[in-house]
Amino acid sequence: MTSLPKLLKDVRACEICKEHLPLGPRPVVQVHKTAPILIAGQAPGRRVHESGIPFDDPSGDRLRTWMGIDKDTFYNPKKIAILPMGFCFPGSKSSGDLPPRPECAPQWREPLLEHLPNLKLTLVLGQYAQAYHLPGPKQSVTAHVKAWETHWPKALPLPHPSPRNQRWFKENAWFETEVLPKLRRRIKRLLKDL
Repeated sequence: MTSLPKLLKDVRACEICKEHLPLGPRPVVQVHKTAPILIAGQAPGRRVHESGIPFDDPSGDRLRTWMGIDKDTFYNPKKIAILPMGFCFPGSKSSGDLPPRPECAPQWREPLLEHLPNLKLTLVLGQYAQAYHLPGPKQSVTAHVKAWETHWPKALPLPHPSPRNQRWFKENAWFETEVLPKLRRRIKRLLKDL
């Protein structure tokens, strides 16, 4: 197995899909072997591409609120690993960002996950991460989130925290009252001794 520092160096130098990326490659990941929590997201947005900091946008603000943690905790790789399905900004269309590039996950996902032996909770954001991380037949994001207890406490399917999902949040108010308090308690326990 390749060492984690070498693997991260290779990931950050990756250009496997550069001809498909409108702003060029800029892989954005956060990994440390001690992390008990993994955030499996979609792909960086334009703002994250520009800063190079994962979830450095309104989606990240909402996600940190859902988790009940501050930025210092969130950006501590010893506590939180962040591996989107695609590591680079894939471009956008009128209704939002394009899907993660399909080349990324087969190349990097399993080798990186092998370096995360202490994972206790994976937050699975959006349809592409859910298709990869959650066993069983393909379902909608809403169906996965409604069946969250079938994956708990090892994984939690979540809608994407994007501001574009306001309608989903309004139509699924149970998510905030039923799921998020349990998520915050679990995260607090997992991070207590770190």
